[in-house]
Amino acid sequence: MGDNFKCTKCGNEDYRKIGYRNGLPYCRACLGFQGQKAKYTKPFPKKASYNLNYALSHEQNKISKKILSHYISGDNVLLKAVCGAGKTEIVLKTMSYTIEKGGYVGFATPRKDVVIELFNRFKNIFKKNKVVAVYGDNCQELYGDIICLTTHQLYRYERYFDLLIIDEIDAFPFHENKTLETFAHNSCKGNFIFMSATPSQKVLNQFKKRNCQILNLEKRYHGYPLPIPKIIVRLFAFKLITLFFILKRLINLNHQIFIFAPTIEKCEQLYKWICPFFKHGEYVHSKRLNRQKIIDDFKNKKYQFLITTSVLERGVTVKNLDVIVYDAHHDIYNESTLTQIAGRVGRKIDAPFGEVIFIVEQINTQIKKCVESIKKSNQSLQTML
Repeated sequence: MGDNFKCTKCGNEDYRKIGYRNGLPYCRACLGFQGQKAKYTKPFPKKASYNLNYALSHEQNKISKKILSHYISGDNVLLKAVCGAGKTEIVLKTMSYTIEKGGYVGFATPRKDVVIELFNRFKNIFKKNKVVAVYGDNCQELYGDIICLTTHQLYRYERYFDLLIIDEIDAFPFHENKTLETFAHNSCKGNFIFMSATPSQKVLNQFKKRNCQILNLEKRYHGYPLPIPKIIVRLFAFKLITLFFILKRLINLNHQIFIFAPTIEKCEQLYKWICPFFKHGEYVHSKRLNRQKIIDDFKNKKYQFLITTSVLERGVTVKNLDVIVYDAHHDIYNESTLTQIAGRVGRKIDAPFGEVIFIVEQINTQIKKCVESIKKSNQSLQTML
């Protein structure tokens, strides 16, 4: 039973995710996606002049024009751009064009924290347009010219977006999640722009088979290279002692620091160990109450260090930031995750440098791949220069 069942909502055909009620099949893969859906009404052209207080680099402007050209031609695009390349700024021209032609723009990303940051940025950039954020329990307002949302919320928008931008396509929980991928495809009636700094070769091959236009940008917008992680191997209590010395040195330099921990338990444990010796710190993870306020306070310099899980590995920009990854050898960290974490550093044009430090018990394959991929990107930059 269930062999011929295919969910019309999410496309699920896996019999293990099919249940039965009164002898009839139903899909358990998308059972939790219940709630109000946006009712499509034909939009009308609007003025969408976007306002940036800085100019795009030559490389950014060149890629931006290519993306717009492909969009006008009806092509889907995958933008592979190094961490700190300014992917969001690169797609602004196409977003503006879509709105002015009478279309809806969706900007989706797997993480709620990134949605909130994008929402605040777009409100300042597109001052003449309505921008809304849809995530978790923040779904009272579904309609806008630009809708920033988590990939989980795409189920609310069937055949809705004239332009759907999906950032961090290789991030959990969107990556290799067939349900969320189906929601994404069902929500777009126009064209896609997919974006990532770290797509795997498997992902690149998939997009090539779909005849998707793949554009590459190996240069950060300010032209400086990605920081190469410094790896420190320590065992047992020496890891913590090493962390203390590094933290003290960076605080004395008046830098702000992200300390990444592999699990919620380790995150809270590190905070308990560190806070008696270092003041002006906090911690965040996916279950921490008031997480956004703590992050905002950190950006406003209230705290010098923030211990965090991978919730802050992407989409967050802080000036004069250094990064420490505690137990970077943990199974939760792969090449992509470690590269994204390293990419948090040196993102500001007036602060393009910083330190990335991995404290490990051993150097594994994923750490080696991360370092090699960053070195390769930096070599490409030197070739361009």
